Amino acid sequence: MIRHLVLFQLNDGVSPDEPRVQEAARAFMELGGKIPELTHWECGWNISDRPIARDFAINSAVADRDALARYLAHPAHQAAAAQWRAFATWVIADYEF
Repeated sequence: MIRHLVLFQLNDGVSPDEPRVQEAARAFMELGGKIPELTHWECGWNISDRPIARDFAINSAVADRDALARYLAHPAHQAAAAQWRAFATWVIADYEF
């Protein structure tokens, strides 16, 4: 199994309450039911006020590296990620468990 973690940071001046941000978050929240390679899917907004915290997180799992590649290339994933490019940056970690 591979865990796929993503942490998003909104750009300066961008609020989680903006309609475009809410729409992008909703697009990711709906991916769990759209992409068969995902064996685990959860995401949500950060609730911590610590300065090192990021704004939005995805915690997911896939069976193997091939499944990860298919997930990343899936049109629904590509469309959701494209929305975030306009107002956020992110970091990822993929590890076997």
